Amino acid sequence: MIKQRGFTLLEAIVALVLIATTGLALFSWINTNLFSLYRVQQVQQQHEAVRNALALISTINPLVRPEGREPLGQYQVAWTSNAIEPPRDGINRVGSIGLYQVALFEMTVQIYQAEELLTTFNCRQIGAIQVRDPATDL
Repeated sequence: MIKQRGFTLLEAIVALVLIATTGLALFSWINTNLFSLYRVQQVQQQHEAVRNALALISTINPLVRPEGREPLGQYQVAWTSNAIEPPRDGINRVGSIGLYQVALFEMTVQIYQAEELLTTFNCRQIGAIQVRDPATDL
């Protein structure tokens, strides 16, 4: 009887098929993970942009500026607002008519990056405008 040494051709082909199948599964898994990482980065970027836009929007009085566009770092923030409640006289601490008129607005905010729409969200904002002079109301 002759003793064999080494691999036969069939054993080599089976080994290559096993390695190729394992490699394909591994590459597919890596591709899925890379896509998930890319998506997480996109969501994180949108979240950061929305937080910064909310900080900017909180400084805007929609009764004075119902729409506009402002730069915010690498972003452009555009907004439009519609009155939910029309302007009405505010009440001061003692219950009489105050110096301001106030209104509630629904604001639609759009965030652009390099002129491409990144995300859109809605928020509510209060607008106020002084309509009376404190010196004449005494």
